[in-house]
Amino acid sequence: MKRLILAASATLALAGMAVADPAAGTWQTEPGDTGGYLHVAIAPCGAQVCGTIKAAYDKNGAKQSDYEHAGKRMLWDMQPGGDGSYSGGQIWAPDSGKTYGSKMSLAGNTLTVKGCVAGGLICRGQAWKRVN
Repeated sequence: MKRLILAASATLALAGMAVADPAAGTWQTEPGDTGGYLHVAIAPCGAQVCGTIKAAYDKNGAKQSDYEHAGKRMLWDMQPGGDGSYSGGQIWAPDSGKTYGSKMSLAGNTLTVKGCVAGGLICRGQAWKRVN
């Protein structure tokens, strides 16, 4: 019986590792107009990937504890393509309050995140760096 329980536990642990998304973690955005930046926590949400604003920092790297958008969802419904690419999702731009179609691509510790209009023909993006 002990062997059965150990085997089941090992199988579940390995299955959990297999479904861990490579983009999961905390990412630092590029600095905005004021030099400040965000940390965005990306994690699976169902079969998709979502991102939530974890913290905001000013141009000197000081955490802004009163940032009004902390805890808000910034990315959602990103569908993994299996090759480091993600598409079909949405991204919310806190600076403008607008939502755009989104796509992402992962290469090492850089996540290129794009917001697009006109069916994906016109995109603006940033290269986010992995924090952890």
